[in-house]
Amino acid sequence: MTKPSIYLIIGLAVVAVIFSGLYYISKQPKAEQNDHTTTLVNSSYQPVINPADFSTTINNRFFTLVPGQKFSYQNSAAGSNERIETEVTNEIKTVMDVATVEVRDRAWVDNQLAEDTRDWYAQAKNGDVWYFGEAVDNYENGKLKNHDGSWEVGIDGAKPGIVMLANPKVGDRYRQEYYAGIAEDMGDVVALEQTVRVPSGTFDHCLQTRDWSVVEKSLNEYKYYCPQVGFVVLEESVKGGEEQVELVNVTTR
Repeated sequence: MTKPSIYLIIGLAVVAVIFSGLYYISKQPKAEQNDHTTTLVNSSYQPVINPADFSTTINNRFFTLVPGQKFSYQNSAAGSNERIETEVTNEIKTVMDVATVEVRDRAWVDNQLAEDTRDWYAQAKNGDVWYFGEAVDNYENGKLKNHDGSWEVGIDGAKPGIVMLANPKVGDRYRQEYYAGIAEDMGDVVALEQTVRVPSGTFDHCLQTRDWSVVEKSLNEYKYYCPQVGFVVLEESVKGGEEQVELVNVTTR
């Protein structure tokens, strides 16, 4: 057999191997992209919680909780008649041996109470603010309907998440909560040094995040946290128009 013939056979064999490999890959199940990193979503999540590492003094520059402080919001999206009040209470709730600050969040639609939620937060020594669960009361036509969305760390496998990083950087991704199949919100740091204009004022050096959920596929919104307020000042749908919750006023008792 001549050398050219040997080379031809080897070449054909290599091509056959390549096409076989491509065919195999094409037949493998494709991971759901959904614009998110599936490795983080599917990886084991085992946060280590030492109660001694947490405090009820929450002074993260983007997420500061002062007892007695109240944030008032209005949904300015077309056709919406929703207002929201977030109040930092004096209540301390112990969750999995961690003392947390209780924040009450109420929403009214057409001047009728639609939701009354109590959220629990604590700050780690490194400045990260952790989220330890929520008790939710959902109302319909003025009457308590259910408690859907409620979860608490340490119960039925629920685990805490980070609601605000101490030193957020663009590209950071973090779990905000974890209760399999019920509460699996995620956060992405989108931008820093943003300027935001809302009814309560104009704010600079703001952090922009993108919140989305592994469970609630409709959740896809931007949030803006500004150091002058120390809390969220604007929430808006990523697609635009569907939600525009703006900070109207901040009061302190």
